[in-house]
Amino acid sequence: MIYFTPGPSQLFPTVPGHLHRALADDIGSISHRGSKFEAIFADAVTGLKKVMAIPDEYAIFFVGSATEAMSLLIENCAGTASFHFINGAFAERFYETAVELRKKSQKVVVPWGQGFDFSAVKISEPAELICLTQNETSTGVALPMAEIYALKKRYPDKLVAIDVVSSAPDVRIDFNQIDAALFSVQKGFGLPAGLGVLIVNQKCLAKSRALEEAGFKVGSFHKFSSLNKAGAKNQTPETPNVLGIYLLGRVCHDLLAIGLDKIRVETTEKARMMYDFFAERESYNIFVHDHQLRSKTVIVVDVKSGSEGLIKNLTARGFLIGAGYKNFKNQQIRIANFPAHQISDVGKMLKHLEI
Repeated sequence: MIYFTPGPSQLFPTVPGHLHRALADDIGSISHRGSKFEAIFADAVTGLKKVMAIPDEYAIFFVGSATEAMSLLIENCAGTASFHFINGAFAERFYETAVELRKKSQKVVVPWGQGFDFSAVKISEPAELICLTQNETSTGVALPMAEIYALKKRYPDKLVAIDVVSSAPDVRIDFNQIDAALFSVQKGFGLPAGLGVLIVNQKCLAKSRALEEAGFKVGSFHKFSSLNKAGAKNQTPETPNVLGIYLLGRVCHDLLAIGLDKIRVETTEKARMMYDFFAERESYNIFVHDHQLRSKTVIVVDVKSGSEGLIKNLTARGFLIGAGYKNFKNQQIRIANFPAHQISDVGKMLKHLEI
């Protein structure tokens, strides 16, 4: 079975070999306070910084999921209010997390499948943190990074955080123009689920310290101060997903060996193949009409005859794709396009979608 699901998705082809090596080296049994784990932690951090061009001064925290990372960002970077751009289910989750944490948060909402006129949005003074889902997994909309940078330039005193769960490591990020990013590893990194990554700059760390000193609740074991203190020793505050961190470091080496430029060129080509295929067939409608907003990594398509039977037929032929999200479940398909997906397999999968 080849998994074109938008997460969890196809494992990166080297992962089985890394798992065998991990078992042989007893990675699942080592202490998270020992030198062996410290080396694993350092390797994963160094690899990620190279893969994603993250400046040295940024901190990388390993947590349980991207959803946990959202919660941590809001607790540590928004004392009273955050501002959210919502155009899909995961952007909505970011906002709902803030509401559950009793922040006086605001939002701007557009219909699914659309982007934002950022120049028309006014962010009020109370908002301390601006939250955006750069690549919305539920809709296949990718917000242009240039527009996010322009937003940060308009509001330099506010922290800007982006969810790149389904676009990392493909998306190019100038970390000097944002403050934080988060993702989980079961999509673009081709790993088993269960590990989230939160990347924050020194402004985020300073904000968290200021809030903590002012008496705000910023978390317990997983607050920025404890995560950063442990990270300085290549450790985590509690027993982490040691195997997940090990595998992330190994796959980062693999990505660097292949070359990120080559991977991005292939991702773009696979996306072109899929969008061209669906555009040429009357049985389908590409959900995101604006070409500039179409995600390269999650392709979302309306199926005029309904998606349920199509997905079943494709599964029987060895290709598993995603259904539409929530209300779109039975009328859309969502197809992942991550580094683990081969161009040849995309071609084979598309042949079975001829209807």
